[in-house]
Amino acid sequence: MKRTLLPALVLLLCSLPLHAQIKHTFAVQGDHVALDGHPFKVLSGELHYERIPRAYWHARLKMAKAMGLNTIATYVFWNMHEPTPGHFDFTGNNDVAAFIQAAQEEGLYVILRTGPYSCAEWDLGGLPAWLLKDPTSAAALRSNDPAFMVPAERWIDRLAKELAPLQIGRGGPILMTQVENEYGNFGSDHAYMEHLHQIFLHAGFTDSLLYTADNWRNIPKGSIPDLFAATNFGIGNHKGGMDALERVRPGAPLFVSEYWPGWFDSWGHPHETRPIGPQIEDLDYILKRGVGINIYMFHGGTSFGFMSGSSLIKGHFLPDVTSYDYDAPLDESGHTTPKFFAYRKVLAQYSPCGNESCLPPIPSAPPVITIPQITLTQSTPLWTNLPKPIPSELPQPMERFDQSYGYILYRTELPAHTHGDLVIDQVHDYAQIYLDGKLTGTLDRRSADPQGNLPPVSIQTTSRARLDIFIADDGRINSTRNMRGESKGITHSVTLSGKPLNHWQVYPLPMTILPTFTKATNHKAGAQPTFFRATFTLTQTGDTFLDIRDLGKGALWINGHIIGRFWNTGPQQTLYVPGPWLNKGRNQIVVFDMIPQSEHPHVAGLAQSILNGPVADQSTSKQE
Repeated sequence: MKRTLLPALVLLLCSLPLHAQIKHTFAVQGDHVALDGHPFKVLSGELHYERIPRAYWHARLKMAKAMGLNTIATYVFWNMHEPTPGHFDFTGNNDVAAFIQAAQEEGLYVILRTGPYSCAEWDLGGLPAWLLKDPTSAAALRSNDPAFMVPAERWIDRLAKELAPLQIGRGGPILMTQVENEYGNFGSDHAYMEHLHQIFLHAGFTDSLLYTADNWRNIPKGSIPDLFAATNFGIGNHKGGMDALERVRPGAPLFVSEYWPGWFDSWGHPHETRPIGPQIEDLDYILKRGVGINIYMFHGGTSFGFMSGSSLIKGHFLPDVTSYDYDAPLDESGHTTPKFFAYRKVLAQYSPCGNESCLPPIPSAPPVITIPQITLTQSTPLWTNLPKPIPSELPQPMERFDQSYGYILYRTELPAHTHGDLVIDQVHDYAQIYLDGKLTGTLDRRSADPQGNLPPVSIQTTSRARLDIFIADDGRINSTRNMRGESKGITHSVTLSGKPLNHWQVYPLPMTILPTFTKATNHKAGAQPTFFRATFTLTQTGDTFLDIRDLGKGALWINGHIIGRFWNTGPQQTLYVPGPWLNKGRNQIVVFDMIPQSEHPHVAGLAQSILNGPVADQSTSKQE
C-alpha cells in the first residue's frame, strides 16, 4: 500500500503551486536584511504590469534577470482594479497575481507597492476618479477621514485575497509590501499612516516586510516607528539621501526604494534624458553602503489609454505624454539601451561569481515591423455621434455623471443679441468653444495663471445660437494636495457678461463605444472634432511605432485596444503599438482628433520611436 501511495503523493506535491510548497523568511536583522536568516542584497528594478501587454510580461522579466536583478517592484493601480465602487477586475492585463507568479517563475522576488496611493505619473496617482464625485470624499483623499478610509480598506481587503498568499512567508515571491507612497510629500498625519498599517495587517499582509518609502527630504513626515523605512532620490543625491535615512533610523538597514535613472515627459516640453556616468557612481555607492536598491524605472513601458497623469509645478499644469519610456535601461518597447549594459556590469559584481558570466544571456527583443502609410479615408464628425444628453441646471464635472476619463460636451442655447465675455472658471483641461458648430475659441489649461484662470472668450450672437463647450481630460494631477481638486470638465461655473449660464445638456464621452462609420464623409480640416477610420493588412506581426505627425490632438485605437493620447505639441511623435495587439491579415485603426490637420490624415508604422521630436510653443488661450 505504501509503495502505491508514494508516487501519488509525490505527484500531488509537484502539482501544487510553488507558494504552497516552500515557505521562507525575509526580515530585518540588525543593520541588514536577511532571507532565510542569511544576509541578502536586494537588487530590484521597477516595471508596471499595467504598462506592459500581458503577452510580454515574461519577456520583460527575463530582461530584468539578465541585467543582474534578483527582484522586481511593481505598483498596483487601484483605479484599474475597481473601476466603479465595489466592482473589481483582476482579469487580463489586470491579473496582478499572474504577473507576480510570472516573476517567481523567472526566479525573481517582488516588492509589492500597493498604495492605496501610487503616484507613478498615473492618473490621480492610481486613485479611482470616482472618489472625486462627492466633494466630501474628494477633500478627504489620503486622510484618516472615513470618506477615504472606508473605500481604501475595502480595496486593500479585496487585493489581499489575490496577493496575500503570494507573500514570502507563504511560499510566494513578495519580499516587501509598501504601505502608502511618499506620504511625506503630501502630509504628516501619523494617525492616518498607523490606521493604514492596521488595515494591511488585518487584511493579511503579515508575511512580508511592511515598509514606507519617502523622498529623502520628507522621511520623518511619512514614516512611522512600526514600519521599516526606505527612501527615494535621483542622480547625485546618493550620499545626502542615505545620510538622511540614517539620521531617522540610526543603525537600521539603508534601502533605496527608488533611484531615478531617468524622468518622464510632458506635452510641450523637451524629451527628458539623464547621463549614464553619474548613475554608475551612485549605484556603486548605494550598493556598497546599503542593503539594496530599486531602480525606478528599470522598464517604463506605456501609459496606455487615458492613464497618463499630470503635474502642477509652480502653478503650471503639465500633462504627461503617453510614453513612459523614462530613459530607463530597458526602453519603452523592451529593447536594451546603453544604460542596460552599464548597469549590468555593476550588478554582476553581486552575482555568485562576481561577474557577468553568472548572469543569464540577454534575450532577444521582440521583433519590429514597419507598416506603409495608411490613409484614414473614412471619417464621421463628433456632432453626429453624440449619446443621449443628461439635463443639468448647471455645468458639473464629469465625475458627477459617473464618468472617469475621456471627453465631455456641455451644450446650451443663447438668446439672440447676446454679447459679452464668456468665462469658464477652472476648465480642466483643454476646451473648444463653438457657436452653432463654428469654433470660436480655445482654452488650454497649460496656459492658465497660477490660480488656474484663463482669459475670457468674446461671444456675440445676432439670433438664437447653440453654445457648445467641448473639453478633453488630459490626465489628473498625480501628486500633492492639488489631487483633491482634479475633477475634469467644467469644475466650477460658466458666466457670460458676469451672469451664470443655466439649462445645460451634458454629453459624457468616455470613448468606450466608438462610432459605427455607416458611411464615409468629408469635412473641412480643423472644422470640428472628428473620428477617422481605416483598415490595413499585415502578412506578419511585430511591434511598431505609429507615426502621428499628421494628427492634431486626441486618442487612437488599434483593433479595439486604446493605445493612448497624441498631441502635435510634441515631443512624442510616435505611439508604441505592441505586436500582440496586431493581427495577421485585416487590422483596424480608429482615430479621434479634436483638431484635424487634413481631410484624410495618414499614419505609418516606423521601425523606431520618435520621443524627442520638436516642441511647439506652448499653446495659449486664443480666439479663432
